[in-house]
Amino acid sequence: MTLLFLGMAIAFEVTATVSLKISDGFSKLVPSIIVVIGYAAAFVFLSQALKRGMAIGVAYGIWSAVGVVAVATIGALFLDERLTLVQVGGIGLVIVGVLALELGGAH
Repeated sequence: MTLLFLGMAIAFEVTATVSLKISDGFSKLVPSIIVVIGYAAAFVFLSQALKRGMAIGVAYGIWSAVGVVAVATIGALFLDERLTLVQVGGIGLVIVGVLALELGGAH
């Protein structure tokens, strides 16, 4: 159940972040509303994952890594943004860091 809540938190955060770009500095109403609702929902779901026992370092690490990968991919595919080889390498390092957090905590 904790992973479901974390997944929902990530989905809402990614949606809110992409909408932040589309809102054009909060000058467009619908994307701006999605930003506010999305971030609020993301924190509600994250708090539920933490409440159910997920370690905060692991939760935030997964949230960050999946969020970075998702937003960068969406930006490249749909928002006409470029991903350089260095940026792709950085994303890989974020993923490796999260794996290290997760595996380092295993007993």
